[in-house]
Amino acid sequence: MQSIGIVGGGIGGLALALACRESGLTDISVYEQSPGPVAEPVAEPVASSHGIVLSPNATRVLYALGLKEALMDAACHSDALHYRSHRTGYQISMRPLGAFAEARYGAPFCQLLRSDLTRLLSERLRERHIDVHYDWRCSRLVEDSEVISLTFDNGETRRHDLAVGSDGVHSHVKRFMHEEVAPTFTGHVAWRGTTPVADLPAQFNSHPMTIWLGPGRHITHFPVGDGAQLAFTAVVETAEPTEESWYEKGDRKTLVEQFQDWHPVIQALTGASQNLHRWPLYDRAPLARWTDGPVTLLGDACHPTLPYLSQGAALAIEDAWVLSRMLETWEEDVASGLAEYERYRRPRAARVQVGSRQEGRNFHLSDRWQIRWRNLRMALSSRYLPEIAMERYDWLYGYDCVKGFD
Repeated sequence: MQSIGIVGGGIGGLALALACRESGLTDISVYEQSPGPVAEPVAEPVASSHGIVLSPNATRVLYALGLKEALMDAACHSDALHYRSHRTGYQISMRPLGAFAEARYGAPFCQLLRSDLTRLLSERLRERHIDVHYDWRCSRLVEDSEVISLTFDNGETRRHDLAVGSDGVHSHVKRFMHEEVAPTFTGHVAWRGTTPVADLPAQFNSHPMTIWLGPGRHITHFPVGDGAQLAFTAVVETAEPTEESWYEKGDRKTLVEQFQDWHPVIQALTGASQNLHRWPLYDRAPLARWTDGPVTLLGDACHPTLPYLSQGAALAIEDAWVLSRMLETWEEDVASGLAEYERYRRPRAARVQVGSRQEGRNFHLSDRWQIRWRNLRMALSSRYLPEIAMERYDWLYGYDCVKGFD
């Protein structure tokens, strides 16, 4: 294989470009439909102000790509994850993170802004002499004599031996491979934003990640960057489906009303919120295949995941590493490499998708007795043996694709 064209310059696409370069491939092009700022290219301008949690299964890949020092400087590292009751603030449970999780999994949890992560990846790519073409929207894909021709809205055409669609849940590349199937509205809407710590009560000056659980809704918040901001995701249930979009601006007054009977801490968090976006959550049936000839998919383009396990970016980063290594191993037989990539990654992605759905149902319980039983289980496991609290997530965070493949 001589060249690879990556359609989509978000976290997954940038990670794939870097992983392919580190594995020895030199002819790599990344095409991103969003316009990047001149001074500091960022592939995801709408979501750039939103926070992201990277679990050990993702950070170990980024470490392997040479980003350890940069990531440690740009991210916050919470010592624990607290679960609290929505009205009283009572701590239901605690999962140790920090040094405990790093010792258990061999890599840490990190929290940062999406824009900081894309910046780190972009800077590393520039050091490795790989350009990202911004404002290039793929409008046509044609296979011609085992070469893929990509045509863009700007009139340009590029030819590659392999094309990878890492262009998200509304992937243009996927549409060339599959008929469009309407997704299913989950009845959940996520609100994402940030709040300055200076505008919040004193208890926000510490660095725990916290999930507040209430009937039919929950809210997660964590510090990002230098700790001066809290990023949050608030998920509420609604019977009214709306258009799926990351681009919809959120109204602070509406968000505040959704949590008006919650603990004063949450009222303060939502009342001082900034950079709000409203994201209706849709679920999708698994694709019959991820690959068609010399074209394959990565990340949300092939396995979009609900946000309850915070694994969307992590799965894309895992995909990037595995695909790059399969292409390296099967350099003279790309078709076999792509088949192995899909064989190895499909079960993992499916398990995370199912687990995320289950976690969402667990977070949003409304029956009083089910809530009490959930809280008791969580409390007993965390207060007596923290290893038990972490054990149910070992399959998720302990996954190590850097070591090799089964």
